[in-house]
Amino acid sequence: MLHTKSRRASLLHARVHQTLRSRQLLNRNQRLLVAVSGGQDSLCLLQIMQDLQPRWQWHLGVIHCDHQWRSDSAANAQFVKEWVEAKHIPFYLCTFPNRSESDLPLASPVSIHSEAAARQWRYQQFLQIAKQYEFEVVLTGHTASDRAETLLYNLMRGCGSDGLGALQWKRSWMEETGTDGDGTERAIIVRPLLEIQRHETAEFCQAFDLPIWEDSTNHDRQYKRNRIRLDLLPYLQEYFNPQVALHLSRTAELIQADVDYLEQEAQTQRSHLQSHHKLHRSSLQQLSLAIQRRVIRQFLQEQLPEAPTYDHIEKMLALIQAPQRTQTDPFPGGTIAWVEGEWIVLDRKHTG
Repeated sequence: MLHTKSRRASLLHARVHQTLRSRQLLNRNQRLLVAVSGGQDSLCLLQIMQDLQPRWQWHLGVIHCDHQWRSDSAANAQFVKEWVEAKHIPFYLCTFPNRSESDLPLASPVSIHSEAAARQWRYQQFLQIAKQYEFEVVLTGHTASDRAETLLYNLMRGCGSDGLGALQWKRSWMEETGTDGDGTERAIIVRPLLEIQRHETAEFCQAFDLPIWEDSTNHDRQYKRNRIRLDLLPYLQEYFNPQVALHLSRTAELIQADVDYLEQEAQTQRSHLQSHHKLHRSSLQQLSLAIQRRVIRQFLQEQLPEAPTYDHIEKMLALIQAPQRTQTDPFPGGTIAWVEGEWIVLDRKHTG
């Protein structure tokens, strides 16, 4: 049995190596910062990257983020620190400051007890450490199982195809610097395990005797993603399709390819019909509805202080064939859109 498990683990090395090459996710000699929580997926990722390192000549580092929302989080961080340092890999610990620690820099919400806030803070730390220690890429241990859960989660939230194709192989994560209001810092995020399922990372850890830290919050059903993982997906596997997680992950892959094409096409079309804070109506009308919506969303993303919603996009869409001087109610920040000749104008200074 052990021989079989070891052989499967070795095949996992080969699969990840081939994925990195075929998808051109990484290059030789890069400085890579691996995010390690101590769970099975991140331990699997780090072990594979370390084992492939002689072939790729990478320079590895590890980052662990302690959110301080579990009683054992400090012990978790110490566990990861000792395991990583035993491998002689540089280790960087980021700990969310307590309210009383007002002398510490706080580039995150005061309360981090939500999934979205935790993720935002965590990626801020990835960016800051990567910049400070000159790492070119941040690696995370997201798997095909995570991708399936994300697709279901976003589908039930009512998002569009962009959300359904979330968790890309490689993306640029940006954060506003606040220096001039429009400055940004960037980090390249790569997810090498997106074709690997969670049961495979568990088998890998068992074959290599990797010491998994069990996160108690993974079984807390107050978090919606946990309910998807613990209740919904097992139900779908039992009563609909035993391979549902794999198929959902592949669906997300197909959707993402479509999204990439549509986004590029919308960007090209927008360059022809946008003039500063205006969109040309008749040119917009000639496009397909899918491209119209994407052009409008890209346009509003540039103009509004927060991400446009479905309702915002539909309000703009209605102006394509609306009578002259028709206007919308205010968007976030007090901006109003209205019809002026051949143009849809977006301007907070308009008084009607």
